[in-house]
Amino acid sequence: MKKGQIFEGIVEKVEFPNKGMVRVEDRQVVVKNTLPGQKVRFALQKLRKGKCEGRLLEILEHAEQEVEAACPHFGDCGGCTYQNLSYEDQLRLKEQQVREILDEAICGRGHSYKFEGILPSPVAFGYRNKMEFSFGDAYKDGPLALGLHKRGSFYDIVTAGDCRIADEDFGQILRETLALFQELDLSFYHKMQHTGYLRHLLVRKGAKTGEILADLVTTGQLDQDREREILEIWKERLLALPLKGTFRGILHTRNDSLADVVQSDHTEVLYGQEHFQEELLGLYFQISPFSFFQTNSLGAQVLYEKARSYVGETEDKVIFDLYSGTGTIAQILAPVARKVIGVEIVEEAVEAARINAAKNGLTNCSFLAGDVLKVLDTIEEKPDFIVLDPPRDGIHPKALEKIIAYGVEQMVYISCKPTSLARDLEVLLERGYEVEKAGCVDMFPWSGNVETVVMLSRKSYDGDEVI
Repeated sequence: MKKGQIFEGIVEKVEFPNKGMVRVEDRQVVVKNTLPGQKVRFALQKLRKGKCEGRLLEILEHAEQEVEAACPHFGDCGGCTYQNLSYEDQLRLKEQQVREILDEAICGRGHSYKFEGILPSPVAFGYRNKMEFSFGDAYKDGPLALGLHKRGSFYDIVTAGDCRIADEDFGQILRETLALFQELDLSFYHKMQHTGYLRHLLVRKGAKTGEILADLVTTGQLDQDREREILEIWKERLLALPLKGTFRGILHTRNDSLADVVQSDHTEVLYGQEHFQEELLGLYFQISPFSFFQTNSLGAQVLYEKARSYVGETEDKVIFDLYSGTGTIAQILAPVARKVIGVEIVEEAVEAARINAAKNGLTNCSFLAGDVLKVLDTIEEKPDFIVLDPPRDGIHPKALEKIIAYGVEQMVYISCKPTSLARDLEVLLERGYEVEKAGCVDMFPWSGNVETVVMLSRKSYDGDEVI
């Protein structure tokens, strides 16, 4: 087998998140964005340390369970993985993927646990309450486009005005914004030359409140008087749209960073205010353009209800909510706990958590800004219960050791990447914890991602010996 060589084969299975496994010449090749049962043609792309990866060229035969994608952008756009599966089949696939990962990490080490399956998202389409659209062109030197990156491309943009996973108001805002800047013949920011004006369009909406934020992200490479005139036109055209939701704020953010990231050097309010509200399990949360909040509000309710059921009775307990983000979990647990302490490295998220807790009248939760690894050394209180909701890469090994050292009887671990979860569970099992039960929540229909919730209990100790 040589790099660049063309092969054909049947996808035997798909591992998390989208790794199709094809056997060729007694070797297993990973071909991404495929389905079990498909016959595919691919080019061998990577061959190192016994691992092979191929680039999908063509689907020669469709899988038996394959369906026509509901979204017209599927295949070109890189935003979805499983639009060509029914939602029921997609749930089964994700459940199987997570179950296999957890079984290997837990049962493969002589332990047992209860797997509770997967809970669906309350809505499968239009669930995203946040979209970051990019300006660019659909092909080199093509017309201005606004949408999502083409699958496998760093540069090409698919204008995703009919995206099926975003709230339908977002499509109207995208199409109106693109039409205006095409009329005005404004250039997008070119990543290599570092020239151009238009960078991103950020749109957020409360699923429960219907409140909308729209934020145009640009460089400073335009005459200020001309810019002021253009922004006024953009604002008025957005306000004239017949949306189901209501604008709470229309913003302009300047970003002159060389990196291709959505960030703010300066944000001004063109209309309304810089934040909107969302409601979750009876609590209200103030959300700004760049603050973290779960992208599926209705799915988040399912996730947090699942986590809360795992936490159980906590009236007299001190709870640590580590990697707390904007403090959503902490505030949900605060009414049934003695005290909740949240720790989060992003200062903006911590400030939002404090504001939200005050608005919700919660006086028994506090939030600390900083790296969990360092902040734990500064907290005088000792936890009775710990909730973990780390980023995709999981918990830093040194931080995990500090968490284990508290010796709490129970923990709940929420993970958006089951492979990182499995790695951390192996350490927890070695250090005296058992997984009692685990389950999944599909927060991201049609993508390869899934949330997993695990309840852990500590074994009884007699000195240094586990009973």
